[in-house]
Amino acid sequence: MDLVGILLLLLLVGIGAGLLGSLSGLGGGVVIVPILVVGFQVPLVDAIGASAVSVLATSTTTGAVYVRDRLADVRIGMFLEIATVPGALVGVTSTLLLAKVGLTSALLVGLGVVLLLTVPGGLRRPPESEPPQPADARSRRLDLRGSYYDARTHQELPYQAGRTTPALLTMFGAGTVSGMFGIGSGVLKVLALERFLGLPPKVATATSNFMIGVTVAASVGVLLLAGYVNPVLAAPVALGTVAGSLVGSQALPRISDRRLAILFVAVIAILGVELILRGVGVV
Repeated sequence: MDLVGILLLLLLVGIGAGLLGSLSGLGGGVVIVPILVVGFQVPLVDAIGASAVSVLATSTTTGAVYVRDRLADVRIGMFLEIATVPGALVGVTSTLLLAKVGLTSALLVGLGVVLLLTVPGGLRRPPESEPPQPADARSRRLDLRGSYYDARTHQELPYQAGRTTPALLTMFGAGTVSGMFGIGSGVLKVLALERFLGLPPKVATATSNFMIGVTVAASVGVLLLAGYVNPVLAAPVALGTVAGSLVGSQALPRISDRRLAILFVAVIAILGVELILRGVGVV
């Protein structure tokens, strides 16, 4: 296949990943890396670089919409970035060191395990309402609260961030995973925002999407300096992912179907098993 054909195929892969990722709420990064490795035989670190660029582009595009619509809480998001950004730097540095000493197989197994652990998050349905988490002293001191407009009830609903310490620890882990594998780690971020801070599901999802771009930007810089961001590979994947995500976000209210989520996580599970088998040398 010639270069033009390969670029078009990469564009289609990005569109499909962005579309399914937005419909499932998991993001396209969890699909891009394994597809590039398994389907295109791209070296793992190069695939991570391309995925990180696409995640950055997608978050920048869709995150701006959530900020404009006052769903993403920028104050809480930037507070939590003090944990995710260092985590991303630790993660991407670990990946580069492991790749340099020839332990790419360990990274393949690790990514496969992360994909399999992501499956429950893709099938999880957010509850309509959660009991509010009691705000700790740090949350009250930093005034980590806000409100959002609920189109369903036509009301402005207030919220107050709850337990910040476990949220910060979870966010550090999310940043580490994001930096290591070039994915958004939205499942872990939403877990921290909903379960520990007690934010409403819509606010948690929007804030997580906004945060992903800031987190991934830290690892993209390191990957770029290390020479693992190939523009010929990253550009079509990023453009396709952004396009697919925008289409998916517009179609979500009309196509919200649990079967799509089941299909997506089934693909993730298959790719996760394939990566683990490759890592241990079975295939």
